[in-house]
Amino acid sequence: MSAMEAVLAHLREAIEHGDYAVGDKLPSEAELCRRLEVSRPVLREALRALQTMGLTASRTGKGTFVISTGPVADPTFGDYAASDLMEVRRHIEIPVAGYAAQRRRAEDLDQLSHLLERMERETDTTAWVAMDTLFHLAVAQAARNPVFRRVIEEIRDALARQSAFLTELGGRREQSNREHRAIVEALADGSEHDAVEAMTHHLRRVETTLTSIVRPATADDRATAPAEDGRRR
Repeated sequence: MSAMEAVLAHLREAIEHGDYAVGDKLPSEAELCRRLEVSRPVLREALRALQTMGLTASRTGKGTFVISTGPVADPTFGDYAASDLMEVRRHIEIPVAGYAAQRRRAEDLDQLSHLLERMERETDTTAWVAMDTLFHLAVAQAARNPVFRRVIEEIRDALARQSAFLTELGGRREQSNREHRAIVEALADGSEHDAVEAMTHHLRRVETTLTSIVRPATADDRATAPAEDGRRR
């Protein structure tokens, strides 16, 4: 469990157990950093995750307030609910992968392979997430239908937000790299069937990880959260 995940688990437990009730304002960032002995960037990542889960809302100049004692089942990424985003991805990206296997060109495979190699070396989450969205755009480009690419462009910000959320909280990076490699190998082989299967598996894993994150915190999660006075349990 990363420092951010530990902070998130702690704050989530406090909210779900009523230590912070609906309408309460969370302590300031400076105070939470002091209590939990974490840096401000780590804390801010955790606070963003709480907002995505629907537990808190940030009010400019006033702070962060609790708006729910339980996570929403359908978090929002940018302008789109997760369920709407996943529905569109299933109906667009799966057939796109099949078309890409049939229509890809050498330059498409070169671009995808180069992206994948960079992603497998990258350790910075922000940089990796940016390349993740480029990867899915490149697959759409390989399908040789500009409408597909336009659809992916439209949801690009939501894809990035979802990718960052899953990478930070679900440890998705290495698994996603493996799934991306399976997609590239299917495209290189020109196998429509394998490309469709690889993209289907990828999106199923995305959805499964998302569900596991927004479910109620388990006893194991709580046992590893930081104590209020900054000590680690």
